[in-house]
Amino acid sequence: MELQILYLRHTMIDILFVHTNSVNQTFQSLSKYAAVEPPIWAALLANSMRTFGVSVGILDCEAFQLNAEESYNHIKYINPKLVCFVQFGQHPSASAQSMQGTHELLNLMDFEFKTILVGLYPSALPKKTLEDEKCDFVCEGEGVDTLLGLVESDLVNVSKVPRLWYRENSEIKFTNKTPIIENLERVLPGMAWDLLPMEKYRNTVHFSLTNNNDRTPFAALYTSLGCPYKCDFCCINAPFGKSVFRYWNPEFMITEFDKIANMGIRNIKIADEMFVLNKNHFLKICDLIIERGYDFNIWAYARVDTVKEEYLERLKKAGVNWLALGIESGNRKIRVDSVKGKFHEVDVKDIVKKIESFDIEIISNYMFGMSGDTHETMQETLDLATELNTSSANFNPTMIFPGSPLFTDAMNKGIDLPPTYSGYSYYSKDSFPNPTESLSREEILKFRDDAFQKYFNRSEWFDKIRRKFGQGAVDIYKDVLKIKLERN
Repeated sequence: MELQILYLRHTMIDILFVHTNSVNQTFQSLSKYAAVEPPIWAALLANSMRTFGVSVGILDCEAFQLNAEESYNHIKYINPKLVCFVQFGQHPSASAQSMQGTHELLNLMDFEFKTILVGLYPSALPKKTLEDEKCDFVCEGEGVDTLLGLVESDLVNVSKVPRLWYRENSEIKFTNKTPIIENLERVLPGMAWDLLPMEKYRNTVHFSLTNNNDRTPFAALYTSLGCPYKCDFCCINAPFGKSVFRYWNPEFMITEFDKIANMGIRNIKIADEMFVLNKNHFLKICDLIIERGYDFNIWAYARVDTVKEEYLERLKKAGVNWLALGIESGNRKIRVDSVKGKFHEVDVKDIVKKIESFDIEIISNYMFGMSGDTHETMQETLDLATELNTSSANFNPTMIFPGSPLFTDAMNKGIDLPPTYSGYSYYSKDSFPNPTESLSREEILKFRDDAFQKYFNRSEWFDKIRRKFGQGAVDIYKDVLKIKLERN
């Protein structure tokens, strides 16, 4: 298929939003089983800009599997006034690791076009990003007022453009901060679905189990931004400068779900950092979906202390077939110490049983190498995972993501940080997790990779998957388990 963006070839566009491709470095051979997700923030910013009269386009290099040279050639062909690299992602690691593809493409472009970086990583380390990369500007924030200011300035007199880092001769300067977006419906009125190659996106293997293993078509969207919590390993609030949580009105959000339904899409990821939190928000969205009778296959994030039994029936009726739970550790002290802010200790086993009793599947998220972890506490985590035996599980080494409290602590202590952007990936060859006082990076990675094989290679797990989803689903996972990640 010809790139959708190329219909703009006879028109000079103001901003081309680019989502670069780093998938081979960050996922290795697992890439064919990973999701290819719509770049939500690129689509949000593009739609926002055109409501203000700015001409825009989106180039999703990952969706079209373009390498750096191919991406560069498309940008040359489109010839935009400003290239905006959007370094957001559907999970915190995605911003830092996606910088790998951006770095390679910027080196090829070599200041041929005016460029700006927006997202989690650039907001967390704006000055360093400008020092390290061949880009003209870096935005410290969400991007709307900065991009509008650049367009109005015609990319020349930029000293009054808000939230902008730029070079003046050999000096790096910052302009000023502005308040974060409050009225989401007015400033970020949904995604530019028409600029995305929707047929190219695919769900992950595990979340497609509840859709007869059909991974496409697939859509992802936010219904809220930010997170009120302050987990020491998370950088989700880096662009906002503080812990914030804002919502789109449910009556507005249902219009986005209407568009997804009209495109014939059933697989949906609600990418909110915490969807199941404010019942007045998420239950209203569920009710509106139920009223329309949509048959969605939705997955969303929750905390073990925010899921209430009274919510589960409506979540299921709305099509929420999966909840991703951040269980993190099997050791209570480590879990509570790492999850800052208000946290109610709950019986994890009881919560899992209640969720599954409503025929909602669980993907449990676990971390190895958290502050205070030892071989014994990591084994506690693996033991809890096998006992819970949820339909899927993520096992991740603890990373020092820029913008997280853990990153600040590491900088103060002089702890080595990943020497490459792909080093921020859980699955890359050069993955570079955070060591603990008693565990080296090598020990953490080995434990993680062994834990993955041990968990999914159990007869108890295969029996559960076979009973729920059939032998075909088991065969898919047996193929996944043949892949052994290379590690430096």
